[in-house]
Amino acid sequence: MTDEAGIKGRLEPFLNRLPAVKQPEGHIHLKNKLMWTGAILITYFALTNVPLFGLAPESQDLFAMYRAIMAGASGSIVLLGIGPIVTASIILQLFVGADIIKLDLSNPSDQAIFQGAQKLLVLVMIVLETVPQIIGGYLRPDVALASTLGISPGILTWIIFTQVCIGGLLILFMDEVVSKWGIGSGVGLFIVAGISQALVGGIFNWQIDYSGLAIGLIPRWQHILTTIPVSQLLSESGLVFLLLRGGVLALICTIVVFLVVTYVESVRIEIPLSHSAVRGARGRFPVKLIYASVLPMILVRALQANIQMLGMLLWNSNLPFIGHNPSIGAFSGNMAISGIMYYLGPLHGPGDWIPSLVWQNPELVHLQLWQIALRVTTDMTVMIVGGMIFAIFWIETSGMGAKSVAAQIQRSGMQIPGFRRDVGALERVMQRYIPKVTIIGGAFVGALTVIASLFGLIGNVGGMGLLLTVSIVYQMYEQLASEQMMEMHPMMRKFLGGE
Repeated sequence: MTDEAGIKGRLEPFLNRLPAVKQPEGHIHLKNKLMWTGAILITYFALTNVPLFGLAPESQDLFAMYRAIMAGASGSIVLLGIGPIVTASIILQLFVGADIIKLDLSNPSDQAIFQGAQKLLVLVMIVLETVPQIIGGYLRPDVALASTLGISPGILTWIIFTQVCIGGLLILFMDEVVSKWGIGSGVGLFIVAGISQALVGGIFNWQIDYSGLAIGLIPRWQHILTTIPVSQLLSESGLVFLLLRGGVLALICTIVVFLVVTYVESVRIEIPLSHSAVRGARGRFPVKLIYASVLPMILVRALQANIQMLGMLLWNSNLPFIGHNPSIGAFSGNMAISGIMYYLGPLHGPGDWIPSLVWQNPELVHLQLWQIALRVTTDMTVMIVGGMIFAIFWIETSGMGAKSVAAQIQRSGMQIPGFRRDVGALERVMQRYIPKVTIIGGAFVGALTVIASLFGLIGNVGGMGLLLTVSIVYQMYEQLASEQMMEMHPMMRKFLGGE
């Protein structure tokens, strides 16, 4: 214990000296929070339209299929998106949850160490997620531009590397600004921004895709109705065409997922509370079905994304035994087409599991029915089990566990009627509900994510993307309502955990 305390004592001053956004002093008015959130959102959209100087057109985006959860934009200065933040969170949560790093996150000092270590790890991950993309040839310098500028391609590569790192730092500090001065978190805000943009494009985009149809639903339907006879559309093959290629199934699934998540967000167990000093003052502590929120699911998908990135790098490497090894995973562009990486890849739509659609891809005609079924089963298992595990880690590291909640209720002066005013008694009551609901909610969200991905969604946002967006927006609405109540009734601030 003495050695651990000594290590923490030596780490804390170093971690405290890391660059950070200043904490607000006292309460921030709701209007100012909205202004900060809006300013960061505008800045984020501006950065997604700033291209990387010197990047060759033939460069590839390793995370193109994961943009729904990684945010950012291909070829832009914020290419990495929230990837480094999420990856650092995964590593630290696993280490703390497995007790490899011994931190008591209900202790403010240990919590500060955890947050500082996470920021340091994010800085490391920015470099570690950029270097492999450059070495692997995914981020290539424009040789013609280098020649025009009179510099070597190697110098232009360093310029690209510097830009990507700067973009990663900007995302990190913008997330911190929103968390401290705005509404919700920057990670959630950037995901909502990206998914909303994709949904709008999925409805109104007039550009033509590989099949000759418009990407957006409205122009696609306009084209179908004006070029294909109604009698043909009403035939069996025509109805299948409308469902799959016409986007009707994607529209139905998008609406269903939206309604299901909105409903589930309101399903909760309410634990009655009363104030120990103010007679008649009562309240309730809600334990929602999705108690850990949908955000832990980002960790599962991000873990899959990093595994796929590793598989692509191995496939394109010349390492003995593991380089170009189809048993580990062969890739066509960003898509795994065989080996372990194929089974570990997430599902994105009907084209990944309906055999007739899978076999339309010349790269996948070799697959057997059992292989397709195994991929679906693997993705379902990974999302359900991973959802439960990361949900537990999430509530423990974010101050939502039974112990932290009991301490918070105790500090607010509330107690559970019929139980003595003791933090241990509060914790035992919370322990009856919070872990069980967290596990059930994590499994439910994981299953819903895969089901939504199986049928496809508008704008190809993926089940994970839409679930995150609806859940984050719903939580932001609840936080806005809470902030508004605290502005109208300042005494409520203490009860709701404010300053």
